[in-house]
Amino acid sequence: MARKQSDYLAALLADEPAETDAGAPPAPPVLERSRGTTLLNRETALARVTSGEVRQVTQLLLDPTRVRIWPGNARSYKHLTEDGCRELIDSIIAEGGQKVPAVVRRVDGDPAHDFEVIAGTRRHWSISWLRAHSYPEMQFVAQVASLDDEAAFRLADLENRARKDVSDLERARNYADALKTHYGNHLTRMAERLKVSKGWLSKMVKVAQIPDAVIAAFASPADVQLKPAYALAQALDDKAATKAIQGAARELAHEQTARRDRGADPYPAADVFRRLLDAPNDPADSAPPFTWTTPHGRPGLSVQSSNRQGVTIRLHAGSGAETDELVDALRQALAHLEAEGRGLKR
Repeated sequence: MARKQSDYLAALLADEPAETDAGAPPAPPVLERSRGTTLLNRETALARVTSGEVRQVTQLLLDPTRVRIWPGNARSYKHLTEDGCRELIDSIIAEGGQKVPAVVRRVDGDPAHDFEVIAGTRRHWSISWLRAHSYPEMQFVAQVASLDDEAAFRLADLENRARKDVSDLERARNYADALKTHYGNHLTRMAERLKVSKGWLSKMVKVAQIPDAVIAAFASPADVQLKPAYALAQALDDKAATKAIQGAARELAHEQTARRDRGADPYPAADVFRRLLDAPNDPADSAPPFTWTTPHGRPGLSVQSSNRQGVTIRLHAGSGAETDELVDALRQALAHLEAEGRGLKR
């Protein structure tokens, strides 16, 4: 971070920023540099964020193995890496330990864990990594707060808004889950509680509906940004378009895998969005299939599909065609596809 950790979290939990015209809140402002003022603002802001649901705040030094990650957070713990947390790791080493406490709450009925992280997932991961890599004395610094699930969600969301490594898709799916879990599917109420525009929140929830099979077309889920993804989500409302988009997504997923296997760069997100959105208008997909019929008028061989993955041929049972006739029909079908630019050589 360009700013010190302590300044960052203090700003994060200060007065919540006003919305921009687009509905997405800007990054938190920098607070006064005075240590006393910063700590005072942080404590009063935390109480304000949770609207009185914080009954006590206690700072503890914890063994991270006894602290689990709250599943209501948008950040994907399993996707955190040393490279992604390198700056934070170096900062913790340089400062002799974690200076900015995470926010946790106590858990009951879990013999393996005493607390769960509400805000501070990267700090938990980094301390855990350091303890496993030559710094066994490192401890996880956390403030214990009494929060209900809805308040915990808002606090975690407030931290994640300023994080570029939390993708739009992660946040969108987190919002969609929270809308059902915490707000009874009342979008207006949720927007008011988060202090974001209803229109912007609606777009985020819409993007969350994009199925995993389509997301697989991208090199990484982090490539799925709100603006183009919302257009894609809208296109998927059309059942006819959905079939074409899903077919293009399967092709792209195979191609992305092949490119990775040979060490080539993946397709950029802009190209993936373009191909998915253009798929319903692909003339090759709308052209009639080739069908060969026997002299008796029965279908013997037909082309079911022709795309970048290959050609699918169906041999019809009961046509009465001989093997040599079917072989010749296959040659005709392939020649027909090549003439239309849809053959195996494209």
